[in-house]
Amino acid sequence: MPHAPSRRPTILDVARAAGVSKSLVSLALRGDAGVSESTRARITAAADQLGYRSNALARGLVQGRTMLLGVLLTDLANPYHTDVVAGIEESAGEAGFGVLLAHGRRDAKRLASQLDTLVQLNVDGVIAVSSWVDPADLQAAARRTPVVVVGRPEHPPAGIDTVANDDAAGAALAMTHLVGLGHREIAFVTTSRRPAAEGRRCGYETASHRAGLSPHTVAAESVEELPLRVAPLLRSGVSALIANNDLTAVALLDIAHDLGLPVPERLSVVGYDNSTLAALVRPRLTSIDQPRPELGRTAVRLLLQRSGGRTTDRHEVLNPRLVARGSTGPYGR
Repeated sequence: MPHAPSRRPTILDVARAAGVSKSLVSLALRGDAGVSESTRARITAAADQLGYRSNALARGLVQGRTMLLGVLLTDLANPYHTDVVAGIEESAGEAGFGVLLAHGRRDAKRLASQLDTLVQLNVDGVIAVSSWVDPADLQAAARRTPVVVVGRPEHPPAGIDTVANDDAAGAALAMTHLVGLGHREIAFVTTSRRPAAEGRRCGYETASHRAGLSPHTVAAESVEELPLRVAPLLRSGVSALIANNDLTAVALLDIAHDLGLPVPERLSVVGYDNSTLAALVRPRLTSIDQPRPELGRTAVRLLLQRSGGRTTDRHEVLNPRLVARGSTGPYGR
């Protein structure tokens, strides 16, 4: 018959085993001064023998800090989000913080619930890698802990910092690249109406007019709807497509394959994000590089500044760059 698991050892168990007070155990395990090396060694040995691990959340309630940052994501399936998290974890670790992840699963109600859970866990700040969270929910969270949004919320509420890339400038870089390759019929394809995608669309349209070209924008509600929307455009003679993100661009590569349009000989495709996905597909995807890890690192910096007493809002915008790969080539080659 299986034995029931023994209870988790407490700080009182360590104190009894080491023959010292509970407060001295706490001082020793925190590394504070005032504990002799021999006593600290005895306490550490007792803790190791018992398998004692300190309760970070309980300690945080007492000290007012948990040394944990909460990170709220819209979609774990999007490599852009995971790349941003890599930058967050790196900077948080350097500052001595751990990271708790919460996944919204592309659902606004779940995002709100997950945000509330992170705040209830007494994290020392929340980074929302999402523009989907309701501004009122963000503002409510910010009254209890610093909040930074990575992305472009439609209406950033007061008391919230943001960090994003220059979406319009990125789309203009894609246009400059394609026009330089001789393309004149260039379309923008989007599967989103969020502020970032709209910024990219506006940048594309402005750059089109600047180059003396007529813009063609195709909007689909989902990736699954793209074939119906894009196929007529490709048959009309469009020779290059700019996608609102890499996931959409990869779907466009698939559509081109199904239609028998070689890339880049007949069709050039540019993505946006330069996520890890861009280097995995064939042909490798030309994409606008958002500095994803730097977005994450900047978010941590803004969060720590808030914790340090800054009260003015900051909205930082980072510059993108184009990374040319095999999905784009000269027109008519």
